[in-house]
Amino acid sequence: MFTGIVEELGTVVALDRGADSARLTVRGPLVTEDATHGASIAVNGVCLTVVEHVDGEFTVDVMAETLHRSSLGALAPGDRVNLERAMAASSRFGGHVVQGHVDGTTTITAREPGERWEVVRFGLPAALAPYLVEKGSITVDGVSLTVVDVTDGSFSVSLIPTTLDLTTLGHKGVGDPVNLEVDVLAKYVERLLATRFAPTEVAP
Repeated sequence: MFTGIVEELGTVVALDRGADSARLTVRGPLVTEDATHGASIAVNGVCLTVVEHVDGEFTVDVMAETLHRSSLGALAPGDRVNLERAMAASSRFGGHVVQGHVDGTTTITAREPGERWEVVRFGLPAALAPYLVEKGSITVDGVSLTVVDVTDGSFSVSLIPTTLDLTTLGHKGVGDPVNLEVDVLAKYVERLLATRFAPTEVAP
């Protein structure tokens, strides 16, 4: 489990593609300080398992499902990525419940600079639209954010200076892809209601 509070901007060292998977190596001195084999690190919001780590770099395997669901397959050496270690049970809960299970991707459609902040608008895939509400939570590239508004086919968030400076969202432009993870609580509520109010078959 993660909280969507990015700890470090890492740098992609290598992405070696296979037939149906990839091996990704990222430089992240902070998140590898206490890394162990099998540890979980979120890369742009995708929960991945450390298989190797040395000298401030870690390597993870990325399976076909993850490549299909996320934007990780488009990464290249030198790209910056948001990194967060799995939450410790004794830590403060700074963001919201983030699983690191990406629900889909979208792109930035507009950026509106303010005095010290910026409003960023994203496309909203139709399949994810029911899970977003005004002032609700959304994870964008691993960053826990509050939804400002939701319209047909898009939503917006406001980025404070810290988010602009310390995450990839401050450096991406219109048309750039991002990973989305909706609030898991909304998905549980949907499942519960669908089960509770499902039509009951009447025996003949």
